[in-house]
Amino acid sequence: MTEQKATLTLNEHKAVVLDFNAGTGGPAALDIQPLGVEELFTYDPGFTHTAGCESAITFIDPRNSVLLHRGFPVDQLASQCSFLEVCYILLHGEAPSPAEFATFTDTITRHTMIHQQMSRMLSGFRRDSHPMALMCAVVGALAAFYHDQLDVGNPEHRELAAVRLLSKMPTVAAMCYKYSIEQPAVYPNNSLSYTGNFLHMLFAIPAEKSEVNPVLERAMNRILILHADHGQCPSTTAVRTAGSSGANPFACIAAGLASLWGPLHGGANEACMRMLEEISTVDRIPAFISRAKDRHDSFRLMGFGNSVYHHFDPRAAILRKTCHEVLAELGMEDNLLQVAIELEHIAMTDAYFLENKLYPSADFYTALILKAMGLPPSMFTVISAVGRTIGWIAHWSEMHGQRPQIYRPRQVYTGKARRDYTSQL
Repeated sequence: MTEQKATLTLNEHKAVVLDFNAGTGGPAALDIQPLGVEELFTYDPGFTHTAGCESAITFIDPRNSVLLHRGFPVDQLASQCSFLEVCYILLHGEAPSPAEFATFTDTITRHTMIHQQMSRMLSGFRRDSHPMALMCAVVGALAAFYHDQLDVGNPEHRELAAVRLLSKMPTVAAMCYKYSIEQPAVYPNNSLSYTGNFLHMLFAIPAEKSEVNPVLERAMNRILILHADHGQCPSTTAVRTAGSSGANPFACIAAGLASLWGPLHGGANEACMRMLEEISTVDRIPAFISRAKDRHDSFRLMGFGNSVYHHFDPRAAILRKTCHEVLAELGMEDNLLQVAIELEHIAMTDAYFLENKLYPSADFYTALILKAMGLPPSMFTVISAVGRTIGWIAHWSEMHGQRPQIYRPRQVYTGKARRDYTSQL
């Protein structure tokens, strides 16, 4: 089989031969590096048509709504695996043996504590601070506690950084939540599973006995798995960009957290709940549906449709089932949950939604599940961040295993041409 090549003709006489870089799935990429010799580069706002790296972690097929992690379909992982099993797969590329998984789980479990000085650091923040603001600060500050043994070119050092981040992220997230609601932080319980311990730290009160609801534990396990990685999204690119300079991994993850916070990315589930609060009651839904269909109205339904997939988000079907399991377990007397279920019914039956493929997204169902659990909207992105941490770490580690080139996108300069300065003073 001959290798494909493309020839770009410049000024009708200069020809530049470009190679195709084909992966195991998806469209081939045109290698434009030879253009640099001709002092040319491409213009691609948002880098939506540009591959900046090679990765073996996640494959997305937008046309057929396919999401694979290391080749495994995401629905199979969500229905059969614990979150830590998926973490092992993303980090190491293969499913673990029983012995490997036992060792991995034990290592993660025994690193869940964080330094007591981190708790004191939180007291410098306002109690009404957004939990994501606290997360960015605390995770970035962990670099001050773990700057030893951080040769990013050493696989063992990268493994240690991965363990520390995976194990401590739920503890940090729960600590930030407890601070925001003026409750004392709850220590990790090593007898519980990863997701069970996370729920314990979120909802337990030191003065009372606490038990983890298995339905909620299963739901949280699926939420974390389905948010574990999504290819070269903005936050993962932020982590790779920061990591390409050789920065401390905790600082790189803090960069990912900052990017995830945006409403067009991980903050979409919080934005979805804010939309439900604006609608407030079921009887107001028809008016908002009419506004959503009006192209001249600025109102948009959050949590419907997906910018990545042409049809439906493959994660949404799993979360829809999980959502209804949680609602059946906890009930849905809350007005906003009733609004959400009615919106879901409309999206599944209304011709406008069906024709425009505006199906309820993973963000929509995640918001409903977390709302039913009793978490405020400000915590929704934090939960997504706990799940996405493994994806960030996997990409960061993979990048350093490939001897990365520092990220340095070019620009088309549109400012003033060179001019001389004469002081007017």
